[in-house]
Amino acid sequence: MTREAGGTTRGRLAPYTAVLASRMRAQRSYRANFRIDLGSSILIGFIELAEVWVLFHNVHSLGGVTFIQVLLVFGIADFCFSLADLAFGHCDNLPTYLRAGTLDVFYLRPQPLLLQLIASDISLKRLTRAAVGLTCIVIALIANDIDWSVAKVGLLALSVVSGIGVCSAMFVWAAGLQFFLINGAEMTNAFVYGGRYAATQPAAVWTRPLKVVFGFFFPMAFIAYLPVLQLLDLPGPEWLPSWLGWCTPVAAIWSWAMALIFWRWGVRHYRGGGG
Repeated sequence: MTREAGGTTRGRLAPYTAVLASRMRAQRSYRANFRIDLGSSILIGFIELAEVWVLFHNVHSLGGVTFIQVLLVFGIADFCFSLADLAFGHCDNLPTYLRAGTLDVFYLRPQPLLLQLIASDISLKRLTRAAVGLTCIVIALIANDIDWSVAKVGLLALSVVSGIGVCSAMFVWAAGLQFFLINGAEMTNAFVYGGRYAATQPAAVWTRPLKVVFGFFFPMAFIAYLPVLQLLDLPGPEWLPSWLGWCTPVAAIWSWAMALIFWRWGVRHYRGGGG
């Protein structure tokens, strides 16, 4: 029974892994372009890090945190978003698929529509963005004075896994809305990529409306800021106490529930490309 179940699972995943493997081989076959893509991606990551450094270079602390403390926030948020972007970022292509009628071809295949969309492409250059975030995490963990315990190690691991889940759900949520919007990718990007920027900043400087939007409805503060407060034993701002750092799995569950509701709603609304 176990072998049959395992074989069935491998058989179901085989089409997706074959497509992803072919995409990765195609990207690596053009070595010069691939290296340029990797270099440009890592450069963008360092530029975004430099923006944070410039901001904190002029002040001793902002929102109750110093640069070396916010570096941990930036690293966790950037690492989580980069990995989510690697796996789910090409959901941004859905508006093009809808206009061209390409999505109709997905319906002809005996696989779930969302899984087909997720496996339709992969961009390896996003690995270098994740490397920037991981480097920031390592440096910040060494530089900050953290009173390590088993609980804090678990919190860090839980935060990274849950943070990837929250960011991934944001891409699916945005894709679900594209079934209703006409050229509406820019609107959803304001929350997806704007949420990524918000996740790298100290939420203490947010206004109350922003705390509601990016603190709870789109729980970007749960990705890195709140767990870092708990790791560093820092107090939380109004409406965002530091103990909420333990609630990152709840934020991930909420994000995916919202994403799947919007996705299923959008799929039911879709009536074809009209070609």
